[in-house]
Amino acid sequence: MSLAVRIAQLNFVVGDLPGNARRIIDAARQAHADGVRLLLTPELALCGYAAEDLFLRPAFIDACDAALQAVAEGAADLAGLHIVVGHPSRVAPGKRERSVSVAGLHNAATVLCAGQVVARYAKRELPNYQVFDERRYFLPGNEPCVFAVPGDDGQPVRVGLLICEDAWFDTPAADAKAAGADILAVINASPFHAGKGGEREATMRQRAQVTGLPLIYAHLVGGQDEIVFEGRSFVLAADGALAGRAISFEEALFDAAFTRQGSGWAIEAGTDRAHSPEADLWHALVLGVRDYIGKNGFPGAILGLSGGIDSALVLAIAVDALGKDKVRAVMMPSPYTADISWIDARDMAARLGVRYDEVSIAPEFEAFKASLGPLFEGRAEDTTEENIQARIRGTLLMALSNKFGAIVLTTGNKSEMATGYCTLYGDMAGGFAVIKDVVKTQVFKLARWRNAHDPFGTGADPIPDRIITRPPSAELRPDQTDQDSLPEYAVLDAIIERYMENDASPASIVAEGYAQADVDKVVRLIRINEYKRRQAPVGIRVTHRSFGKDWRYPITSKYRS
Repeated sequence: MSLAVRIAQLNFVVGDLPGNARRIIDAARQAHADGVRLLLTPELALCGYAAEDLFLRPAFIDACDAALQAVAEGAADLAGLHIVVGHPSRVAPGKRERSVSVAGLHNAATVLCAGQVVARYAKRELPNYQVFDERRYFLPGNEPCVFAVPGDDGQPVRVGLLICEDAWFDTPAADAKAAGADILAVINASPFHAGKGGEREATMRQRAQVTGLPLIYAHLVGGQDEIVFEGRSFVLAADGALAGRAISFEEALFDAAFTRQGSGWAIEAGTDRAHSPEADLWHALVLGVRDYIGKNGFPGAILGLSGGIDSALVLAIAVDALGKDKVRAVMMPSPYTADISWIDARDMAARLGVRYDEVSIAPEFEAFKASLGPLFEGRAEDTTEENIQARIRGTLLMALSNKFGAIVLTTGNKSEMATGYCTLYGDMAGGFAVIKDVVKTQVFKLARWRNAHDPFGTGADPIPDRIITRPPSAELRPDQTDQDSLPEYAVLDAIIERYMENDASPASIVAEGYAQADVDKVVRLIRINEYKRRQAPVGIRVTHRSFGKDWRYPITSKYRS
């Protein structure tokens, strides 16, 4: 006896209820034609993950209910196929607890077969950390869900259904086994960060081993605002061994065949290889750019290309994501721009084949200084004049965006966002911050990786070597380098990782061997620049803690570490 299972690892769009329902119906019809008996969709596939405060709108939940009914009706003739659909579901009025959930909903999954509801499950473990805010909207369920799917010989296979966080705890899976489950099916929307794929497989391996049940893990793929979901669905044998893995960062219809052998199961499924950390990061950034721009309807992207490493990296990511015809680069030299910056920017634009323009900001800079001269009389030039240059560039890019509709991609990295080495209404001006969660040392690693690989066929070796090897500089004053006023990037990024990402105390960082002066300076800069980060564009999250939803510090605070 065998059971054919398919995961619809698809890129669902938040709020596109008719479109998402149609994709589920299409996947169901194809699965039925292929002899599949169980089709799994990701967590909250029907409405997209995460719909955030749309969950508070009764009309939105009504539309979700209507979309679920549309799926049931659209698959009513598919006899024998069980479809698991993730969606929000209202809790009965008498069971609401407003102190726990504002919306009074379950994060639910409904099992449909031949147009009828076979079973419904409410997620039991609701995450409320990092980017998750599920307790704002959902109430936890408290019952297991096990449903029977006939195999090819008509004998039932009992499937224990879990939703994402449930499988990170012992009890929901144990309860499903106690209720008679033969296999565990977990539907998920688990945000990507570096290393998360391995963490998931390791945790699910423990779940399979403890329960003694094979486990199939259905995962979402796609970008949603700052979050990326990388797919990489998989299936594990009862002993935790990997039986198959879907491709990462792409849509897939991933099949697994479970065949009963004695008291156990043999599993057949394809396996995509694991990728290097840099490859995963690159694909996450590309997917994040492609979906943010595509799902929001922008015709393309524009960025300032300085001849430096950060803008070079963003340009390469944008071309891989959108294609050269949808990307425009603008070089805006000032009196302090080195000749090699012009040369390298022109070189890179030519390598990638993007539209490239040069607009000198020298006349505007001189005009600003002339206008402000009487007001600044007696004061030496300082960061004020540096910031004026950045703000002129921001104004030019935003003007081009307004005129042509393309979104401005900012090019600041996480090291700069942490320390405030970025200019409000200058280099922070734009609509999407591509490498906002990538520290400077990782920027260099990604640039070298991209020069050694061409994953999207847009051109090999796109970044001129001198851009990677020259000392980083904002070129806002003569002979300026980034390290004039910051610790070297290896030290800076290590302190940021410990203090900002992992909540280490300054004292513990010093105890690891970092200089007290460096630690004090970096911690102070992180603290005093919160007001800037609140005004920064949304950007792609690729670490377990970014300057976004999972960083919520007050701007006004007298606390000192």
